[in-house]
Amino acid sequence: MPTASPASRTTPNAPSEALGGAAAPARNDALAGLAVWCLQFTPRVAVMEDCALVMEVEASLRLFKGMKALKERIGDEAPDLGVISIAWAPTAMAALAMARARVPDLGERLLQPVLDSLPLVCLTAAAVHQETLSRAGINTLGQLRALPRGGISRRFDAALLAALDQAYGLRPDAHRWCVLPEQFSARMELACREDHAPALLMSARPLLMQMCGWLSARHAGATGFTLHWVHDSMRAKDAGDGGALTIRTAEPIRELEHFVRLLAEHLAKTQLLAPVGELRLEVLDVQALQEETASLLPETVRGGESLYLVLERIAARIGPDKVLQPTLGDDHRPEWMTRWQAASKRRLRKAQALAELPEPTFLLEEPLKLAVRDHRPHYQGPLIMLVGPDSVEGGWWDRVPDQAVTRNVVRDYWVCADETAGVLSVFQQRLDDGEVAWYLHGVFA
Repeated sequence: MPTASPASRTTPNAPSEALGGAAAPARNDALAGLAVWCLQFTPRVAVMEDCALVMEVEASLRLFKGMKALKERIGDEAPDLGVISIAWAPTAMAALAMARARVPDLGERLLQPVLDSLPLVCLTAAAVHQETLSRAGINTLGQLRALPRGGISRRFDAALLAALDQAYGLRPDAHRWCVLPEQFSARMELACREDHAPALLMSARPLLMQMCGWLSARHAGATGFTLHWVHDSMRAKDAGDGGALTIRTAEPIRELEHFVRLLAEHLAKTQLLAPVGELRLEVLDVQALQEETASLLPETVRGGESLYLVLERIAARIGPDKVLQPTLGDDHRPEWMTRWQAASKRRLRKAQALAELPEPTFLLEEPLKLAVRDHRPHYQGPLIMLVGPDSVEGGWWDRVPDQAVTRNVVRDYWVCADETAGVLSVFQQRLDDGEVAWYLHGVFA
């Protein structure tokens, strides 16, 4: 698998503890839950040194509206999952070192000067030899990197040089990427025993965040979940081992705040028979969700209401004459081909092709008379005739209101091109004095 690229990002969890040591079972659960949550942003999530998570998110930036928006979201949500430091850097090892030093990002600086100023303790391989190096006056990564490489290799171990090179981007990283589990189940041991059910909401929220992250990574939703709790061992005999609360929704969703509100309402009505020391969350009825379109006028809107129902509701509120839609009429004249009528489902689906030539995307309010040189129309230069002519004649029936004239036209339409103006729709028309004139009528997108 590719290693962390220059676009990798790291989200460490408790970076200053047990450098290189084995994590406790509770800590393993926290990292596993954090990894599940991170997988909604990118499939490239890996555990580093049993104390941190690294994410490579460059390929996901557009999906999450850019780097700034992604940084803000992770910065807002990650602390609820126990993350105490976040750093963004071009390499995974550099991001881990920066997170330990509480340096969130590079800003406008280059990677090398930022790493050079960090203390040795920020890099696990260097922290092992910190005492020896400090006696020699070496206290920062920059001072360590300035030493002869051969001397470092002989006096210390090869892991130190490898870690330095990986941090500075001189050697590729190798990660074992986390795999999204097929089934979701999360547990949490409470920091202290809780006697009241509403107090469980604070501890249950991180579990719900993990569940929503898992659903998002699977592009799915759920119609509910079950929150189990385990009673403390020092309990009355008739209290039992624990209890459970099942929450149901009307349709599959993965909205965290909606789940939290539902759980808060149910916990407010729940009585605990004994103090609770552990929580476990299970998801119910997982179903694939159809992602919402980014179209300006989507076919359906949030909540499943169709576009037609929305238009009907708006028309009922402000009047049917205020909600109009364009429809194609039985007319070959481009100015009057489009008719604005009251919106309806039938008209929204209606489409006709009336002209032989393609229709321009934009029409001028009034046709623009063009200059003619050597019997060729000019618009920002001589026009090249591509397709045509397409004769349009009619309108003798279309009388101008309160006037004794009609909108009758006799035209020959052409699709023309110009290096500067692009593709245009022009027509040729014979005037009353017998002269032939050319007009620009539309522009193709």
